[in-house]
Amino acid sequence: MKYQAIKGVKDILPKDIGKWHFLEKTAKELFETFCYYEIRVPVFEKTAVFSRSIGEDTDIVEKEMYTFKDKGDESITLRPEGTASIVRAFVEHQMYNPPSVVKLFYSGPMFRFERPQSGRFRQFYQIGVEAFGSEDPSIDAEVIFILLELLNRIGLSNLELNLNNIGCPDCRPVYKNKLQKFFESRLDALCQNCNQRHVKNPLRILDCKNKGCIEIVNEAPTIDQSRCDICKTNFDQVQDLLSKLGTCFKINPKLVRGLDYYSRTAFEVLASGLGAQNAVAGGGRYDGLVKEFGGPQTPAVGFAMGVERIISLMQDQEKFAFKPKVFIVSLGNTAKETAFQLLNELRMAAVPSDWSSNQGSLKSQMRKADRSGADFVLIIGENELKNEKLILRNMKTSQQDEIPLKNIAESVKSRIKS
Repeated sequence: MKYQAIKGVKDILPKDIGKWHFLEKTAKELFETFCYYEIRVPVFEKTAVFSRSIGEDTDIVEKEMYTFKDKGDESITLRPEGTASIVRAFVEHQMYNPPSVVKLFYSGPMFRFERPQSGRFRQFYQIGVEAFGSEDPSIDAEVIFILLELLNRIGLSNLELNLNNIGCPDCRPVYKNKLQKFFESRLDALCQNCNQRHVKNPLRILDCKNKGCIEIVNEAPTIDQSRCDICKTNFDQVQDLLSKLGTCFKINPKLVRGLDYYSRTAFEVLASGLGAQNAVAGGGRYDGLVKEFGGPQTPAVGFAMGVERIISLMQDQEKFAFKPKVFIVSLGNTAKETAFQLLNELRMAAVPSDWSSNQGSLKSQMRKADRSGADFVLIIGENELKNEKLILRNMKTSQQDEIPLKNIAESVKSRIKS
C-alpha cells in the first residue's frame, strides 16, 4: 500500500530546508541581540489553556482546534498558537519577579483544522516573541521593530505594516456597543458566521474575509472614535517611537486580531503576492492574560509569524540549497580505499564532502559530481596515488591543480576557501 501525507500537512524536503535553517538562524541571532531568550513548551496542553485564553467564540476554538480525550479522560488540544502556552509556562514557573522585562522567543509546529490553501496548512510553523512586565510603549515599538528587522534581514520587501489600537477594558465595551447597533440593521447581508459574532463578539466581524461582509464593514464605525484618553496617548507614543526608529506604518482603524486576549496595540505585516490571505505576521498587547491564568497583573506584548508564508516569499532557491564542497571521484580498488579515508578526513576538517561509493567510469562519476552541485572534485586514480599527487578540479572554472597527497585535508581546505 502506498501511503501519503495527511491532507493539510507537508514534508519539508532537503531541497527546501536551507531556507528554513537560514530563517531560524537569522531569527535566533537577532532575538538574542535584543536579549530575548528561547523557551520550548509542549505541543499539546489541557484544552482550557486555549479555550479560555483565545476565546470560546473564536473560529479557532469553535471549529479549528485538534482536541481529543487522552487515556485519563482529560481533554487535550494540540496547540493552535504559541502565546497561551508561553503564558501558562510563565505563570506556572513564577517568572514574574525578574530584575527587568522577561523576553522570550519560541518556534515550532502549531495545529488548526482549516481549509488548506497557499501558505496555509493544518500543521504549520510559527516563530514568535513575547515580552512580559512592561506597559511602556517602548516595548511595543521594540517588538514591532524586531519583527520588521527580521523580515528585512532575510530579504523580504514590498511589506506593509498595519497598526491600530483596539482599546482597553474601559473603552472597548463602548466601541462594541456601537458596532452591535450598526450591524443590527444589516444582519441579513452578513454571512452566517458574522450573524453569530454580532451577539458574541462584534469586533470579529471586522476580521471577516467574506466579500459582502467586507463591504458592510467599510461603513462601520471605527475604534478611534471610542478610545479613552489613556489609549489615545498610548497609541500616539507607539507611533512616535516607531517613527524615531525609521519604521514606516499605515494606521488601519479596522484592524483587529483574531484572538480575544488582545488589547491596545495591534499590528499585522502584509505581503503582496499571497492573495486574500496576505498577512505573514502579527501581534499586539495582551495585558490581562497573565492574570487570567492565575498570575499577578502583568502587561505583555508579542508577535508570531507564519514560517511557511515567509518561506514562500524568500527568493534565490540556489542560495539556500545544501551541497557538498568537495565530491571525490576514484578509479580502481586501491583508489576507492584511499577515497574512503580521505572522505572522512575532509569531513572531520569540517569540509562537507561526498563521493560515489559505486564508482563506475570517470565520466559517470563526474556527472554525479555535477548533479550534486559540488564546488570542487577531487580525482583519485592509480597514477595519482603512484605520484602521491591528486587532482582538484574547480567545477565552476574547470581549472585543475595537482595537490600533494600528504596533508591533503589542509591543502584542500585552503584552496576551496581562496
